[in-house]
Amino acid sequence: MTTQQSPRPLTMQQKAAAAVIAARQAERAELGSKKAGKPDGPSAAQRIKSLVPPVLVFILAICAWIGLHYGLDSDKAITVPPPWDVVHIGFFDGANLSRALDGLWLSGRAAIVGLILTIIVGMLFAIAMSQAKWVEQGLLPYAIAMQTTPILALVPLIGVVLGYNFPSRVLVVVLISVFPFINNALFGLLSADKGQHDLLTLHQASRWTRLIKLQLPASLPAVFTGLRVAAVMSVVGAVVGDFFFTQGDPGLGQMINLDANQLQYERMYAEVILAMLLGVLAYLLIVALEKRVIGKWHGAVRPGV
Repeated sequence: MTTQQSPRPLTMQQKAAAAVIAARQAERAELGSKKAGKPDGPSAAQRIKSLVPPVLVFILAICAWIGLHYGLDSDKAITVPPPWDVVHIGFFDGANLSRALDGLWLSGRAAIVGLILTIIVGMLFAIAMSQAKWVEQGLLPYAIAMQTTPILALVPLIGVVLGYNFPSRVLVVVLISVFPFINNALFGLLSADKGQHDLLTLHQASRWTRLIKLQLPASLPAVFTGLRVAAVMSVVGAVVGDFFFTQGDPGLGQMINLDANQLQYERMYAEVILAMLLGVLAYLLIVALEKRVIGKWHGAVRPGV
């Protein structure tokens, strides 16, 4: 007869790994039970309620704009035209609207291409710095120095060296938006759960497996936080870069500068509004993408909500 051997006692690492797995399973079960009792999306009343604060702020801003126009002296009032003049001349005039949309397209293209390059370059830098401490120590000081250098000082230099063309404008966008993205992506890559790191160490996982299976998924919330900032900063970079590139096809920044010099304030305000709408649109698109990618398993919770 064969005697049945008793199971070998678990080591401390195996116990820790088992505890991590049990905790993750309990967390997923709790999350699933919470979502089971909730509707798939906000109700119509909740959506209407969420629109009240921005609408109130918009009305207050319009009232402040009108009050500023009538509160200034006559020689200064022309620099703050009333909203209806801006809408009539800047948007209802076909020639002015077509001109502004052409500038919006050029600035939008620079912002989109610059944001794509920011994501690629930023992720490569963040991954490299997360894998080796000496890489972080070597690259991070220069990234900080580039971010703290006034972009207004770099724009003329870029124009002289590389020319006043579309790639130069894209470079300005990347220089403005890449640091916040790198900073947040690196934070996310380094913030993976230590218990899960121990579990992968127990299974002798390679550096590549640890990056793909643990660090990149865990970094997504921080990456999207950096991406929201980078999306807005890319629009700022496109407009600011174009503001100083007086050669080549005019974008929104160059049009704003030209209309200010020609005292065409109605057109200038319309172009500023288009630039603001471009930034808001970029932010909302990233928020929608974030909800699509990680909204089902990660969500921010406000205290008391």
